[in-house]
Amino acid sequence: MDIKEIQNLIKFVAKSGASEVKLEMGETKITIKTGSNAPETTIIQAAPQVAAPHIVAAAPVAQPEATSAAPAKETPANDDSKYVTVKSPIIGTFYRKPSPDKPTFVEVGSDIKIGDTVCVIEAMKLFNEIESEVSGKIVKVLVDDSTPVEFDQPLFLVDPS
Repeated sequence: MDIKEIQNLIKFVAKSGASEVKLEMGETKITIKTGSNAPETTIIQAAPQVAAPHIVAAAPVAQPEATSAAPAKETPANDDSKYVTVKSPIIGTFYRKPSPDKPTFVEVGSDIKIGDTVCVIEAMKLFNEIESEVSGKIVKVLVDDSTPVEFDQPLFLVDPS
């Protein structure tokens, strides 16, 4: 099972509302736990290849985004609220291009569709193509090329209209 399949499994479990899922395929064991009171984290641990590989993943709990109740005054910075944020699904290094000699996946003003690759995140020597989950126009790139990103860190602002 590759990292992409594991990520898709985590997303599926998070959306299904299940609290725990255990999957065993040969020597590979995967346990995905979700909890409404737990902080949103994703943990992937791989045991040394001497023994049977063991992967444990805690999927983020899908919760509606809470709106802040504290904005005292409206500023131009709040103008970003009409945009959809594309966030990093994993921890790793953010790259805007598939390789140094290729053009960037997207630029400010680029039109994107659901499923279009918007960037690549390298995690543990694996390059994971990050696909858009929204259609629209790229308004802002929030991360510099070749910089580390955290799980759920905003990467792009997209105008869905």
